[in-house]
Amino acid sequence: MKKEYDFSKGIRGKFYRENIRLNVPIYLDKDIAEFIEKVAKKKKVDTQTIVNTMLRGNKDIIQTLQ
Repeated sequence: MKKEYDFSKGIRGKFYRENIRLNVPIYLDKDIAEFIEKVAKKKKVDTQTIVNTMLRGNKDIIQTLQ
């Protein structure tokens, strides 16, 4: 890397989008990923569906306890 960079010709906010929603990848530990893949295969759905179902269940439990 250089010690200094020249941003004098840069445009502030050129790529900023106020209402954009990003889907950030989430990396699971190997044992958890394998477990979710087995469950998904058994239920014949994709892993995203299993993860969302599990997280919704935990969300409901946490909201009940608050």
